[in-house]
Amino acid sequence: MTTSSVEPLTRRGVPLDPTLRTMALGQFANRFAGGALMTTSALYFTRHQGFSATEVGLALSVSALFGLLVNVPAGQLADTRGPTRVLSWLMLGAALTAWPPAFAPTPLALTLLLSVQAVFLSASGAVYQGVIAQLATGGRGVRFKAYLRAVTNTAIGLGSMVGGLALLVDEDWAYISVFFGQAVLTGFAAWNTTRLPPLPSHPRQEGEARLGVLRDRPYAVLMVLHMLFVTHFFIIEIGLVLFIAEHTTAPTVLVSATLVLNTVLVALLQVRMTRHIDTVTDGSRAFVVAGWLVAGGFVLIGFAQDLDVWAACALLLVGTVVHVFGEIVGSGGQWSQQMGLAPHERQGQYQGFASLSFGAARVIGPPVAAYLCVGLGRTGWIILAVAMVLIAYAMTPVARWALATRADYGVTTHSG
Repeated sequence: MTTSSVEPLTRRGVPLDPTLRTMALGQFANRFAGGALMTTSALYFTRHQGFSATEVGLALSVSALFGLLVNVPAGQLADTRGPTRVLSWLMLGAALTAWPPAFAPTPLALTLLLSVQAVFLSASGAVYQGVIAQLATGGRGVRFKAYLRAVTNTAIGLGSMVGGLALLVDEDWAYISVFFGQAVLTGFAAWNTTRLPPLPSHPRQEGEARLGVLRDRPYAVLMVLHMLFVTHFFIIEIGLVLFIAEHTTAPTVLVSATLVLNTVLVALLQVRMTRHIDTVTDGSRAFVVAGWLVAGGFVLIGFAQDLDVWAACALLLVGTVVHVFGEIVGSGGQWSQQMGLAPHERQGQYQGFASLSFGAARVIGPPVAAYLCVGLGRTGWIILAVAMVLIAYAMTPVARWALATRADYGVTTHSG
């Protein structure tokens, strides 16, 4: 089915399908809470709880690792016990564990409390991706994920503004209220999932591997390529900041301008620029386009080194815009391949496995950014640009291999 043959996804920015509307509402509440906490938590833990930046960073890293470990098992549990039911319980757990970290007495306690919360947050996020794949059918999967990404950026931006109020007040009660606000909004999102239509469970068949996705080599190789490609998110997030400070004459406040620019462009263009990406083959073509755009953005950013302030600012902003276009198109390619190659009744474990690519990129992205963007400067950005193009082109033959083996995994696909 082509995108043009299905009904419009939204009217006046609101999903027409009541089920998708319910999912979008829960996503907005959840991400709004996350945006507020993202803005305030690090400062609260260091300045008001008295932990060092190293202790907080270690606590966040350990908790993120625990979160990664549960994604695939959580997806498997959702497949076999009912995706929406499992999602509701996991999100309830995320709500109940949202506020205790605010009262952590020691760094060890903070690590443990954040790790427990990360398990529920990461597991619910993985299951949620599988629910999207099963509910946004009929060629709407990529378009709905694009819509949710725009919703997410808007919600995080608005939540960050609320978190900014807590920063202005700069009192314990203001920060703690943000933690309790996250608990309430996540609890609302958990209740909201009970309004979704129940999805059937698919118990494991006799002889079926417990985690079949781990035996799906073509899918695994493609997800490794996805992981390498999406490091561009963290290269921009971390490498651009450090590069501006260390290698350009541009003021560091320009970092805020690039973040705002990214948020606005994604909110405005994500749905529009990915509405024709539906099949796995569409995704391969999208990745090639995205690879060149991300590479172009990296080269423009790299050549801002050692220029006068106005020229540097101009190249950095233009490079950011070109990169965002690549980010948007690449996201569409990623979603189409991740969902299109997965068995419908095993979307939970497959999307849980797919989510590992972004989590692993979060681990390898910062050191890569530090070495190439800061250590090598302009040369590092050019190396990264070449790498992005090569990775993007490598996805086409791997995707073909994956398509050719789908019958072995119970998947009926159309290549476009």
